[in-house]
Amino acid sequence: MSKLLLFAAPSGAGKTTIVHHLLKQFDELEFSISATTRPRRPHEKKGKDYYFISRERFEELINQDAFVEWEEVYEGLFYGTLKSEVERLWAEGKHIIFD
Repeated sequence: MSKLLLFAAPSGAGKTTIVHHLLKQFDELEFSISATTRPRRPHEKKGKDYYFISRERFEELINQDAFVEWEEVYEGLFYGTLKSEVERLWAEGKHIIFD
């Protein structure tokens, strides 16, 4: 059975470093790609770093109960984990890691 693994710590505590190390060591782990309404930064790739969607689409997905979890982190900027992302990774037999 696949699992969800969550790493939570204050900013700068090293959780991303730990997660990257674990991803390199264990092929059965995969990082969950979040959806967001914030603008894409120049170095980011859609579907690799985030799923970049409009606020309107994000709100539609909230109303469709399409998220495992979501939050308005800053005014008008939403982040969330799509159920379809979790289901995709579980279908591949992966354990999902969040930070």
